[in-house]
Amino acid sequence: MITSKRRGEWLELTPGKKALSGENRNESAEAWLLNELGMPHKLLHELKHNQGIKIAGDRLRLALFPSVSLGITPRYIELDVLYEDDFCLVANKPAGMPVHPDGNERSDGIITLDHAVAAYYESQGQDVAVRHIHRLDVDTSGPVLYAKNRYAELKLNGMMEHKAIERDYVAIVHGVITQNEEVLQYPIGKDRHHKQRRRVSPTGQHAVTRMEVSERLDDATLVRLQLETGRTHQIRVHLSHIGHPLFGDTLYGGLREGIRRQALHGEMLTFAHPFTGDQLKVSSPWPEDIVELYEVRKNR
Repeated sequence: MITSKRRGEWLELTPGKKALSGENRNESAEAWLLNELGMPHKLLHELKHNQGIKIAGDRLRLALFPSVSLGITPRYIELDVLYEDDFCLVANKPAGMPVHPDGNERSDGIITLDHAVAAYYESQGQDVAVRHIHRLDVDTSGPVLYAKNRYAELKLNGMMEHKAIERDYVAIVHGVITQNEEVLQYPIGKDRHHKQRRRVSPTGQHAVTRMEVSERLDDATLVRLQLETGRTHQIRVHLSHIGHPLFGDTLYGGLREGIRRQALHGEMLTFAHPFTGDQLKVSSPWPEDIVELYEVRKNR
């Protein structure tokens, strides 16, 4: 059994004598890191270049937690942390907040989730770069995953590329959807008539959304959705295309009845821990405006 313990900037492992045996202990350790631990080749190269691998007896030390710059100016606002350990953090993004600055570092006082995470790291005395793994639309609430070191960043980015991070959403849409579930497979491209909009287009990018009806309400439907791809405005475009736009989503045909933003919330994030491989399910409670809209449509 592999045991591990953080010691400052180092992670100390006891992989067993076999992993550190042979004529060349360094080569044995590197093979173990690649084949057993699953370390990305890129990180192994970086650690070797920076003398970040040490062997002492039956212990293997890796410099996985160096002090690094935040990479963004901290701006203080209360942060709702849903999960945190030495490798990753999941922050609950409120509606109306961008995940990251648009272009160069903003000087207009707008606080993004990245700014808030930077402030949180600073307040906790953590010299950690702010690295979000995925994004949410400005007006979509829910969990956002952050990597807290280079190892976690490479592993989690790989999971995103291989669609191994599940993002589950809940939404309230106009009208009553008759089918219980459906796979929405419509390519999405830019709308040449509107800079911000996207649209279903035969020449667009492949996009797949899995939809399941959870409850039929008064001229509305509560649906749960899972993304297989991550196109801009994907859920909003797909639901509008089938004639059931999100409440509050005026850009795609929804009406602001009972809510002042699109009724879309990231409800659950499921992923394998980047180091241990343990399956993590991080849930985010419904925000107040989604609850209020649901109650109104349920009780009419």
